[in-house]
Amino acid sequence: MKIVRENITSFERGGDPYRKLGVGRAALIEKWFSDLGISSDKYTIDKDFNINVYGDLYLGGTNITSLPDNLSVGGWLDLDGTDITSLPNDLNVGKSLFLRVTKITSLPNDLSVKGSLYLYGTKITSLPDNLSVGEKIWLDKDKKDKVYVPEHLKEKIKYES
Repeated sequence: MKIVRENITSFERGGDPYRKLGVGRAALIEKWFSDLGISSDKYTIDKDFNINVYGDLYLGGTNITSLPDNLSVGGWLDLDGTDITSLPNDLNVGKSLFLRVTKITSLPNDLSVKGSLYLYGTKITSLPDNLSVGEKIWLDKDKKDKVYVPEHLKEKIKYES
């Protein structure tokens, strides 16, 4: 894994040098991946703590409840059956995003999914106006006309029975 940091030439008096260097935050992100059994050659963390995961990230059925901020996944992201309740801002998914049977009730405004978005089994009642989805958005059949869908996304909606 490659962590890029700017050179720090001075420390704040009384400040925490680990916080200034970002050591604590990077270590937490690394531990999160390690606890999930994801090797360090599958992701990078840049100097601004943007996290790029190469390929797919399968977390379905794990005990995760949240994702780190500034996460980009080159492949699909599977969160099916997790206790996750919300997604971080600036989440970018290179392929499909699977949120089936999760506790998610809303999506962040700046979510970008290049593939399909699977939402059946969720309590989502509204899609954000600036949601970006490249393929289909799958909802429960019984949610037809019960979920607010922005005009630009209506042709992408499909219903799962």
